Amino acid sequence: MVEPLVHGPTALLARYPVLGTRSLEEARDAVTRVYLDHDLSAPDDRLEMTLNATSDRLFTLGYLTYKSCAKLVMPPTEDCYHVNLTIAGRTDATRTDGERETTAGRMSGIVLLPDQENTVRWSPDAEQLILKIPRLSLENHLGEHLNRPVNDVLDFDFGIDLSTAAGMTLLSSVEFFARELDRPGGLADMPIAREQLEAFVMTQLLHTGRHQYSDALAAPGDPVRKGRLGAVIEYMEQHADEPLSPPELARVGNMSVRTLHATFQQELGEPPMAYLRRIRLDHVRSELLRCDPGLTRVTDVALRWGFFHQSRFAQQYKERFNELPRDTLRERSA
Repeated sequence: MVEPLVHGPTALLARYPVLGTRSLEEARDAVTRVYLDHDLSAPDDRLEMTLNATSDRLFTLGYLTYKSCAKLVMPPTEDCYHVNLTIAGRTDATRTDGERETTAGRMSGIVLLPDQENTVRWSPDAEQLILKIPRLSLENHLGEHLNRPVNDVLDFDFGIDLSTAAGMTLLSSVEFFARELDRPGGLADMPIAREQLEAFVMTQLLHTGRHQYSDALAAPGDPVRKGRLGAVIEYMEQHADEPLSPPELARVGNMSVRTLHATFQQELGEPPMAYLRRIRLDHVRSELLRCDPGLTRVTDVALRWGFFHQSRFAQQYKERFNELPRDTLRERSA
């Protein structure tokens, strides 16, 4: 009989439990359902597996640990990229082209490609946050940044360095995403913020992992005439209460994401998302000035307009309006 396991207090995505088990067969079936079919083995078939996971429009995010020297042999993922970010312990990985990588907690991870078989060995203390990103999601996202179709497999280097500035940003954004999904009233209930952060995670992955499009992605875009920004700015104003991303804004302006950034920077002196943030801050202020202070929380208003990091929001608000949002709310009751 399989005894149920209690999720540890530090397990991420605890609101989305898939399985806690000591059964090798149950563990293999659960990871197969969420990620992909594979062979799983452990010494004496002993493990204490915890899998928490949730899926949305762009990708699946999960937390996984085996508490055992587990070994996974995985076929090519075919239609997905799997990004394994080791947050504790270590793993040793090989793939069919002969590449080898060792990951260490908060220092490194690996990318499993659609066309490579992988073998990964876990240390008993290993824990991972694992992204499962459909090829269509990631390749279309890259194509929007480059303003051209991307139809081939992104040939990521096997390893991802999480100790670089880009790598630390990737890991912290994924961890923040997981914590916010766990928090009642957090990202799970805020579609604007959730979709923005999902898009940011994919952008950060594309800039952190090395692949055949890395140089093109890093190259600066050529600015276009200021008049081309009119349609983008009007779209921002009309859809500020919806999830907006640089690729979507670039499509509105019929330009690449790099050109969008270059033109905003040259003509307006700031990136497009900073301009959008100012629009949303104006909406927050307007709402705070007209709402009932006794029935309103600043946090709820901020989250409705896509501000999910409250201390940063308060700082940005004060920089724009020379007062904190709570002071604006008090003005309404004065």
